Amino acid sequence: MINFTNSNILITGGAGFIGSNLAMHIQQKYSNTNIFVFDCFRNEEILNNGNLKSFGHYKNLIGFKGNIICGDINKPNDLAILDKYKFDLIFHHAAISDTRVYDQELVFSTNINSFEYFLNKALVDKAPLVYASSAATYGNLPSPQKIGFEDPENPYGYSKFAMDQMAAKFSLSNPEVSIVGLRFFNVYGPHEFYKKKTASMVLQLGHQILSNKKPRLFYGSEKIFRDFVYIEDVVNACMLAAEKKINGVYNVGSGIARSFKDIVDILQKELGINTPIEYFDNPYKGYQNHTCADISLSKKLLNYSPKYSLEDGIKIYIPEIINVFGKSSD
Repeated sequence: MINFTNSNILITGGAGFIGSNLAMHIQQKYSNTNIFVFDCFRNEEILNNGNLKSFGHYKNLIGFKGNIICGDINKPNDLAILDKYKFDLIFHHAAISDTRVYDQELVFSTNINSFEYFLNKALVDKAPLVYASSAATYGNLPSPQKIGFEDPENPYGYSKFAMDQMAAKFSLSNPEVSIVGLRFFNVYGPHEFYKKKTASMVLQLGHQILSNKKPRLFYGSEKIFRDFVYIEDVVNACMLAAEKKINGVYNVGSGIARSFKDIVDILQKELGINTPIEYFDNPYKGYQNHTCADISLSKKLLNYSPKYSLEDGIKIYIPEIINVFGKSSD
């Protein structure tokens, strides 16, 4: 069990969606910890698909009282800053996380090459390492998605699968170091606003409804299912992975598949707005039609048990959806 009192905790990508929620959770629960957020922050660099390269935003850290290091995991001189510190726990979330980025060199150099540094840093510091893997490792395999059956369909998914393989090999040579990969499914909740177009459909559809526009869904959306998991369940999984000090890769989802039509129905009920749905053709190739996490291993070895149904999560999220509506995401 980790003693969080006066411990040094590193969170890479700590100004992003999941990282910032994790930082705030630890700060609130363990006031005597030294939290270090390492993030390159947004610089308005745009990728070939028109989306931002970095989603880290200072506004996600308003109220954060820890240490902030502005750095890029692609730059050795920036990583060298971390060598000045000895960490007791490392959460590694920094990555190119956009599944629609097909620049393989960019994705692999960012996600795969830099991972070796954090594996070695965990070994040197004797610090448990909990890193973000992804449900994208499964590609279009049929549900439920289960550890050991992977077939990534995009560079991002492959990069995360490569990281999982690196971690497994490293653990065999260094069994004394706890290294855990968490395969997040469709995460939604506060602090995702600055992801813009890559924010969850919960937020995007919520803002369409608040704009009195018809919520837009693909034709057949009532038959397109996803495993939507609320951010608080994800943060809890991260903490369990750190406290258990075990190795391996684990799914983090709700374990229940829900349709995009379900999201619209729940949002309209909670917002008190009923607008007809506008359907359009799906423009994407290799689109997953059904995801559902097999969380049996996570329950058994991490003691992970999701607490929030889609209805519960959206209900809690509604005030934040309303609060950021109409605001600038710059």
